[in-house]
Amino acid sequence: MRAYTAAQIRAAERPLLEAGVPLMQRAAGELAAQMSALLEGRHGARSEWPAHGRVLLVVGSGNNGGDALYAGAIMGRTGVDVDIARTSDRVHTEGLAAAERAGARQVDGMSVDLADYDLVVDAILGTGTRSGGLRGKAREIVERMLSQLEPERHPLVIACDMPSGVDPDTGELADDVVLPADVTVTFGGVKIGMLREPGASRCGHIVLADVGLGRELARFDGEAHRHDDDLAP
Repeated sequence: MRAYTAAQIRAAERPLLEAGVPLMQRAAGELAAQMSALLEGRHGARSEWPAHGRVLLVVGSGNNGGDALYAGAIMGRTGVDVDIARTSDRVHTEGLAAAERAGARQVDGMSVDLADYDLVVDAILGTGTRSGGLRGKAREIVERMLSQLEPERHPLVIACDMPSGVDPDTGELADDVVLPADVTVTFGGVKIGMLREPGASRCGHIVLADVGLGRELARFDGEAHRHDDDLAP
């Protein structure tokens, strides 16, 4: 398995974005497909959950939040209840508008009860994480959510591209304020930090979503790390 740095992924995205390729919409579609699959699996095993499911999007200010908001719009159009907990005053405005048009509603992240949800989507930072970890309102919300992750009844957690708080290049954590993902849906290429401990243990099952970066990433194949070299097994 090849793995890339966050900078290599951004460099692969750049020419496609400049050409007008809708990478965010592609990422949102892949994320929504995984969300749908997890909802179907959970409903099959847990008949007491609402038939149409309920999802909480925990979104930051950047494109990671935009990916999740557009995915939320897709889910909302299929009848899923979608709530949005913002961790910043800033937000991806077009993604938020799309989600709200599809029926999503904003909620206070400091007041939610995770037992009410089937799925929680971590879309705070993604590959924007650096050594400082989560801060401010985002940190407070995640700390509160961590206190609610009871083994008997809690939602599945999906990380959008990368669990927020895990360094995408090293796998290092600033601290333990990281939502452990059951599934990480990562876009274009696996990031090195997803395969190195302690970050690897926070990623759960990794789903690599193809958004069309293959040709551009091939430029870095000589530099890319391999899972069987120095990465965590």
